[in-house]
Amino acid sequence: MFISRSGSLPFVSPPDSLCILRLSAVGDICHTLPVVRSIQRQWPETRITWIIGKLEAGLVGDISGIEFIIFDKSRGYRTYADLRHTMRGRRYDVLLQMQVSLRASIASLLIPTPVRLGFDKARARDFQWLFTNARIAARPRQHVMDGLFGFAETLGVTDLTPVWDIPVPAEAAAFARKWIPDGEDTLMISPCSSNRVRNWRNWSAEGYARIVDHAAEKYGMKSLLTGGPTRLEREYGEQISTLARHTPVNLIGQTSLKQLLALIQRAMIVISPDSGPVHMATAANTPVVGLYATSNPNRTGPYSSWKWVANRYPEALREELGKGVEEVAWGRRVRSAEAMQRISFEDVKERLDQVVAYVRAS
Repeated sequence: MFISRSGSLPFVSPPDSLCILRLSAVGDICHTLPVVRSIQRQWPETRITWIIGKLEAGLVGDISGIEFIIFDKSRGYRTYADLRHTMRGRRYDVLLQMQVSLRASIASLLIPTPVRLGFDKARARDFQWLFTNARIAARPRQHVMDGLFGFAETLGVTDLTPVWDIPVPAEAAAFARKWIPDGEDTLMISPCSSNRVRNWRNWSAEGYARIVDHAAEKYGMKSLLTGGPTRLEREYGEQISTLARHTPVNLIGQTSLKQLLALIQRAMIVISPDSGPVHMATAANTPVVGLYATSNPNRTGPYSSWKWVANRYPEALREELGKGVEEVAWGRRVRSAEAMQRISFEDVKERLDQVVAYVRAS
């Protein structure tokens, strides 16, 4: 039994209530949901509250049996006041502090509970360990989702089978059917990851254009581009459409998260770098060709599609640091703008051919 300063885990009987603190991002919300589903299966009467970011709530906020509380970081300090007001008169049996960030840790102080369960000290970055009084078991070098399952396991949940079951509204389903009719094999490409300082994860527009043409000429597949409304993503879409001989459908900046999920569900294959759509595709049971060179796919790759990852992370790491994967911190990123160009057209073409063969044989 895990003993905290304020209570004991695992629970001998189902808790009356628990609170989950996981604000962002979309990919990590997709990693968190199976953990929540496992808790729901084992303790269907337990009241679950999930404190979540505004954008991310657009993907999962309509799931039944969960109370969602929006933490809108765009409101600055006022969102903490909102949370404090919402928490008045409440008390939870346990808080699952599943986000490692100072913003989340400060928010956790506003949640009334005797048990604050966080990561083991090695993974409790940004001083999260100062804000918790119980920790999950230390298990190094896990996939992010396996690490999050440590929270359910520590509570005493035994069935850790990944299940997502994200609802798709009728409007979103109709939108997806319009662009991907029944019986039409479609390759979805989400070419960009989130834009962060010194965090290069995007492949080349030229490479994507060649893949669009390969899919069309070898398999008769239509390609469809998706992404957010940023200037970089729109430019990528325009470049790919200009360079490809077979012009893809360009929906970049034109979908909600629910519409994107519905499109992913109807797509035959998704190609993307390390980004939210990779993990949405896993949730939708759609095969993914993940493009990884600056982050470790064994930690953040598509959970069900590892064998189809175009993985040049080991080579990029060796070039930058002169070290192998086992010699560096598990979450170590390669900070090189050129690293993603280590992924060749042949790398991606080979994985695409493998997935097409797998899907058509299934």
